[in-house]
Amino acid sequence: MKKTIISFALAAIALTAAAQEDPIVMRINGAPVTRSEFEYNYNKNNSEGVIDKKNVEEYAELFVNYKLKVLAALDDHLDTLSSYQKEFRQYRDQQIRPLLVPEGAKEKECRAYYDSMVARLEGKQLLQPAHILIHLAQDATEEQRTAAKARIDSVYQALKDGADFAELAKQVSQDLGSAARGGMLPWIGPNQLVKEFEDVAYSLEVNEISEPFLMPFGYDVVKLMGKKDLESYEELHDMIMKYLDGQGLENHLAQQVLDSLATQSDGQKTVEQILDEKTEEFCAKDSELKYLVQEYHDGLLLFEECNRRIWEPSAKDTLALANYFKLNKNQYAWSEPHFSGMVYYCKQPAHVKAVKKLVKKLPQDKWMTTIRETFNKDSIMVRVERRVFKKGDNSNIDRLALKVKGAELKPVKGYPNVGVFGKVLKKGPAEWTDVSNQVVNDYQRFKEDEFVAELRKRYTVEIDKEVLSTVNAH
Repeated sequence: MKKTIISFALAAIALTAAAQEDPIVMRINGAPVTRSEFEYNYNKNNSEGVIDKKNVEEYAELFVNYKLKVLAALDDHLDTLSSYQKEFRQYRDQQIRPLLVPEGAKEKECRAYYDSMVARLEGKQLLQPAHILIHLAQDATEEQRTAAKARIDSVYQALKDGADFAELAKQVSQDLGSAARGGMLPWIGPNQLVKEFEDVAYSLEVNEISEPFLMPFGYDVVKLMGKKDLESYEELHDMIMKYLDGQGLENHLAQQVLDSLATQSDGQKTVEQILDEKTEEFCAKDSELKYLVQEYHDGLLLFEECNRRIWEPSAKDTLALANYFKLNKNQYAWSEPHFSGMVYYCKQPAHVKAVKKLVKKLPQDKWMTTIRETFNKDSIMVRVERRVFKKGDNSNIDRLALKVKGAELKPVKGYPNVGVFGKVLKKGPAEWTDVSNQVVNDYQRFKEDEFVAELRKRYTVEIDKEVLSTVNAH
């Protein structure tokens, strides 16, 4: 009995010590948030380079709003969506799968790759050849064969007479890729190119030029530019490792471990279940990893919740956007006139008036389609830019619409005739569509504030001010 009491006492002491080390800074609808979790998020979002830094108290309110939106997403069961689960696992696995790779496994694969390079050389050196190729199809006629042979013979004679190999390759070689490099090919080893080519290349000394010879796809002349032994493992290590990483080595090794664990479970666990278990295991040992995975989880849920409830519906609700603009029109006022309309460039002078006449009685959203169907069916006769312009956006608008002194006409190349059509807005935009991006952003922010206010009423929020005051100061 005494032993049991001592055990309970020790457990209580351990729990108290843990609570003191990482106390609860807030509870969101009863769910605790530890100081370490809050600090992780606070430090990440207020690091060097962040323009709008917040103090701890300011950030606490933003963090509460963040957590409330995540809670709302969970209540809406968005975490059960297959699309969400797939995306979350992609982010999570980028962190977890590399941790499954046994220590030294990548190095072992790197060494094995180098050893295979050595084996492929068969004791020979690496060569760097250059060549001049005259193509010849396998089904070529006798006349074509004779012509190709005469051409390569003339190339060889020119080389014997002192012609520069690189310059001649650029001029006449029909292997266009290497011709641009003066005929140069990459370093090669045995069994990388056709046998006819390698046999000749390996028979040459450095700077020696071969006689013309026939290959399956044409006549060739080769110059050996260099030969060398394969570099040591240490010299090639970083290059090989970079190549293997690009081929997905780490993911391949992780998959081997997962497949092995799934096999050991006798079919009781899937790879996904094992990844879930390993995530818990690794996160229990590494708080930074734990909070990073939590960040993926919560961030994706928040995005899904806000996109469904606020951002997408708000952007599509044109009636609400128009009403919001009307109620807040003063905040979109301008200090100087803008021009709402289009500047257009025509190949033919007569089209300047014709375009204006065509769109005169049409709404702005019909201008582009109508012009395209009327003038640009077979070829582009008129080029158009339509939006709201301020002074300095376009010199043609400045000159023709806003009457800016000193502004010059600047036609587009091939379209020398310039026209403008629209209206000057002196005090501010006439319609919400004149400043649509700004209005949509403002309205979405307004709806988001409404949503947060609703969540604050729906869920309880408790912040321990005393613990909050110790953030980054303990």
